[in-house]
Amino acid sequence: MNKEKNNKIRYLKQLNTLIKKELTLEWRQKFAINGILLYLASTIFICYMSFRLKGNLINPITWNALFWIIIVFTAINSISKSFNQEREGRQLYYYLIANPQAIILSKIIYNSGLMLLLSLIGYWVYGLIMNNPVENHWLFLINLCLASTGFASTLTLISAIASKANNSGALMAVLSFPVMLPMLLIVIKISKNAMDGLSTSTSMDEILTLVAINMIVVTVSYLLFPYLWRS
Repeated sequence: MNKEKNNKIRYLKQLNTLIKKELTLEWRQKFAINGILLYLASTIFICYMSFRLKGNLINPITWNALFWIIIVFTAINSISKSFNQEREGRQLYYYLIANPQAIILSKIIYNSGLMLLLSLIGYWVYGLIMNNPVENHWLFLINLCLASTGFASTLTLISAIASKANNSGALMAVLSFPVMLPMLLIVIKISKNAMDGLSTSTSMDEILTLVAINMIVVTVSYLLFPYLWRS
């Protein structure tokens, strides 16, 4: 019992240390997060200028589609570097001292937090500039949180797979969209219900489906990443 307890404590310490490492690297490389924020702001501004020429007329369906296009590409740009920025020497060092499950979970937790922050900022700025038509804000925010976590978890695993290939950038682009498409269809449906002012209970089946998808992705990453890490 004491051995198992010590292993759990050591595992949690590794996980905590790896998350702090991700935060430290992001803080040192401020140009990366600044570039993502600039991309987010410039994309929203381009949408604003495009529809401003038409008298700022935009229907809710177009508003919804543009918002999720922005969020998806922001997720791809921000998370694709998860494993690509790790040099081979550093990866070998992690392989010798860290648990592979702790590595993938730390990446997922950090990327989920980053993606959630970017999504909330994007939603606030986009709604402020493009006249937010959402009526059920709580449902939309729940959907946004689940979508951000799902995108981050999925793209983290894809980034790990793509990092093993020579042309990881192209592989990341090819794999990410078809894997994220089913999740994106559910997310758009929930957000449409939120814009129509429907109650949260009407979208409960879709919300539970998103929760299940997120749990499956995290579980698959936890189980399969050690085999990918050893290769």
